[in-house]
Amino acid sequence: MKLNFIFIKPTMFVTRHGRCDFMRSLERFLGRCFNKIGNYSYTSQAATFRQATTTDAYRGNEDCTNVNWDELGFGLMPTDYMYIMKCSSDEKFSPGKLNRYGNIELSPSSGVLNYGQGLFEGLKAYRKEDGRLLLFRPEENARRMQMGAERMCMPSPSTYQFLHAVKQTVLANRRWVPPPGKGSLYVRPLLIGTGPVLGLAPAPDYTFLIYASPVGNYFKERLPLNLFVDDDYHRAFPGGTGGVKTISNYAPVLKAQTQAKKKGFSDVIFLDSVNKRFLEEASSCNIFIIKDNVISTPSTQGTILAGITRKSIIEIALKYDYQVEERPVPVEELLNADEVFCTGTAVVVAPVGSVTYHGKRVEYRSGVQTVSHRLYSALTSIQMGLVEDAMGWTVEID
Repeated sequence: MKLNFIFIKPTMFVTRHGRCDFMRSLERFLGRCFNKIGNYSYTSQAATFRQATTTDAYRGNEDCTNVNWDELGFGLMPTDYMYIMKCSSDEKFSPGKLNRYGNIELSPSSGVLNYGQGLFEGLKAYRKEDGRLLLFRPEENARRMQMGAERMCMPSPSTYQFLHAVKQTVLANRRWVPPPGKGSLYVRPLLIGTGPVLGLAPAPDYTFLIYASPVGNYFKERLPLNLFVDDDYHRAFPGGTGGVKTISNYAPVLKAQTQAKKKGFSDVIFLDSVNKRFLEEASSCNIFIIKDNVISTPSTQGTILAGITRKSIIEIALKYDYQVEERPVPVEELLNADEVFCTGTAVVVAPVGSVTYHGKRVEYRSGVQTVSHRLYSALTSIQMGLVEDAMGWTVEID
């Protein structure tokens, strides 16, 4: 018998985030030799995916990512793994699996491409000072996706399946979770109709997919916001899908948002489509106004997305004994407010410095002495694990 030996010279490089290049190079080398890493590899027409075992995905490389966290913005930075789970329209979702991040294959006649049958969610994972990882109210995202799926005639993962998939995705990409105070890992679950369909009908097959990207502030270096009130374009209408997080809600705002940004505005506030008078929301976040320490926000009523950050800010404000009103808010009250701020998973709590409506610009209070800053501090302290979570909102996944 002839034996062949492979000699490997262990050259190790040191990065500012840890000594890991040797292990990563060794993994790639052995993968080329044996064409097998983890359980198995397979190739589709769109991309090559690698299924990850628990040991493979969580082998302690969390400190190996060489990222300038201080320059982190809100842009896509591909991470290592994504989670995929599938089902037919008349079945429940089967157990999913982690794959290497990459492109997916879709039929040209898939329901999501032809008829916009798709939903998405957004939530964040934070790293505590002791290295443990926290999610913020993920069960609310699961329930919102289930509600949206019912409206869009789609099956949806159970709350357990949703939470399990999110946790697996974060753990597999844990080296991409920024250090405390430097940002968060934005987690994007997608539910899309991937089965082929020609006539207008629900797709026969569905895919639930989660990917993640480290992010900083959504409006980095642009706070406080400078908003434009647009009464020519509308985001939603009664009886439509404005109250669910469907993908079809977002492309319609792009024209108004693009035009506003060309004029130097941060974003757009949309008014209701019936009266063109009542506030709805901005392109991707809810809006609040404050007058004489009374906090008001538009009631959802089917045309406004019931944001999880919105819900949390309302609960924190009530705990602090502020008066909070959910009701139709006419644009005139916006122009007479003392403070204005926006809320959302991406923007968290973003103060508004000015609003322009019909050529009239109105400015508002901002800074550390404002109500919105107090609410922001309370919320982010819970999200990042800086204070005891008396609300029971955070989920530890480490």
